[in-house]
Amino acid sequence: MGQGLPKMTARVLTCLFTTDAGSVTASELAQRLQVSPASISKAIAFLESQSLVRRERDERRRDRYIVDDELFYQSTLAAARANEQLVQTARQGVAVLGRDSAAAARLENIARFLDFIGESILRAAEQAREVLHAERDGAAP
Repeated sequence: MGQGLPKMTARVLTCLFTTDAGSVTASELAQRLQVSPASISKAIAFLESQSLVRRERDERRRDRYIVDDELFYQSTLAAARANEQLVQTARQGVAVLGRDSAAAARLENIARFLDFIGESILRAAEQAREVLHAERDGAAP
């Protein structure tokens, strides 16, 4: 919740993070959290939209919700893509307003800032992923 997630969404994510298997079904989540399946469905939909959980079908054709190290990487990439959309929108605004206006200069500064931040996030995500994989595979980082 401290990161801005709604309470139920934070509870679902915490439940997933703290299971040894790293995966549970919707009915298991509802039972563990003592909430309705509709509450789980809404929370999972949000988490999937943020690339924080992944859905897979198990052998009994039930949806299982999964968290793993790769999801943080994928979520970070999704955030960087959303950031890139803001950069493009700001630059379109510059073109519409004309480069000589104060508003266009402000939008260009926003675009440059967000572009730099986005590139930095992508580099950091790649480096962190390499470190995690190296440590998992037994190699020194």
